[in-house]
Amino acid sequence: MFTRNFNNLILNSDSYKASHWLQYPPGSEYMSSYVEARKGDYEVVFFGLQAFIKEYLQTPITTAHIDEAEMVITAHGLPFNRAGWERLVEKHGGYLPVRIQAVPEGTQVPVSNVVCQIVNTDPEFYWLPSYLETSLLRAIWYPSTVASLSYYCKTIIKAALEKSADSTASLPFKLHDFGARGASSMETVALGSLAHLVNFSGTDSMTALVAASRWYGMDKDMPGFSIPAAEHSTMTAWGRDHEQQAFANMLEQFGGEGKIVAVVSDSYDLWNAIDNIWGDALKEQVETMGGTLVIRPDSGDPAKVVREALERLSVKFGTTINSKGYKILPDYVRLIQGDGINPQSLGKILDTIMKAGFSAENVTFGMGGGLLQQVTRDTMSWAMKASAVRIDGQWKEVFKDPITSRSKRSKKGRLALVKDSGGQLETIKEDLLDDVKHNLLEDVFIDGKLLREDSLTEIRSRTGW
Repeated sequence: MFTRNFNNLILNSDSYKASHWLQYPPGSEYMSSYVEARKGDYEVVFFGLQAFIKEYLQTPITTAHIDEAEMVITAHGLPFNRAGWERLVEKHGGYLPVRIQAVPEGTQVPVSNVVCQIVNTDPEFYWLPSYLETSLLRAIWYPSTVASLSYYCKTIIKAALEKSADSTASLPFKLHDFGARGASSMETVALGSLAHLVNFSGTDSMTALVAASRWYGMDKDMPGFSIPAAEHSTMTAWGRDHEQQAFANMLEQFGGEGKIVAVVSDSYDLWNAIDNIWGDALKEQVETMGGTLVIRPDSGDPAKVVREALERLSVKFGTTINSKGYKILPDYVRLIQGDGINPQSLGKILDTIMKAGFSAENVTFGMGGGLLQQVTRDTMSWAMKASAVRIDGQWKEVFKDPITSRSKRSKKGRLALVKDSGGQLETIKEDLLDDVKHNLLEDVFIDGKLLREDSLTEIRSRTGW
């Protein structure tokens, strides 16, 4: 009886939205809403709007969409605005008569500032901007939160490298995306892993590579890279008594001049693996293969394990002291910690190893669920709220100000994002713009047309690449 089509934009909304067209005041003509992260531990790195527009807003609504939406919504127990949707098809060819403004993707914006704003362009469709809240807010909050989290981690690693390493050249590969298997869906991986690639070049999410080509102009350039790496099945398949042969096979298969190979080494006894296999039986092969062995611990307290692993490796392979006074393992051996990584543990690990005298250059990190899945809309308190309505030719401010939660107080009026006299970003009302204060919100989409299209390379440049 019901549709199985996930590509019907009318059904890409919360159920209660279907009744809202009957709830606005008589004479309503235009409704303006904005998107912001109301609070959080780090700045917003805005990302994901272009992907949403390309995937969902450049395909027109059709009569077939309306028919199936009416069938579902009315049976669901709600009124259906058939006349409104039919008028949209008749008057606008099914393309949405809305204007979406936003900061350029990759822009860093302090929390509690507008990053996106939407208003209808035809007064017949005053109900449309708020109807799109579910899909538009979701399209922004998730990839922007991942991009913001990833960027915050990058600042932590960068600070550690600046303190303890001679160069920060390795920074783009210092946080690898391990999150594909732990994400809730393939689209989650596409958006979240792609958001991570705004900041880093290391990923094991091939879906992100497809997404970069599909939505962000990376048809010819490879946006992310990986290396041959072992998992526990490929190591334990050899059996405990043949772990040395399993490790040796990795060097034989993937070692070589300029090559990097990662080997998970905690299947049984990490310390035996470091002391007796890598640091003794296979030491000569490690030293002479011409590339880099990356040893991966995968269990235990991350800070303690990484520190002890570095200490044991330094005994077996030696270290040199860099210009900052920190110890560095030989170029042919490194560590990657991919278990239990989040912003808090990341900082703790780096602090622990630097206190032990080791440079952050010795370690790379992998981040999985903490990167792509352990975020929610509440992580940065994302919200889309109506802030202005025009009724019978007069604009009026719209806002909420709940006495029980001042943190949920919303902004008023048509908004703009500007730089203040000190160069800091701030949100003001649009009618306060002048020759000095220029709106940083740019038109991205108007009446079915994508007006601004950025490549991932251009977006990366805004984050300091």
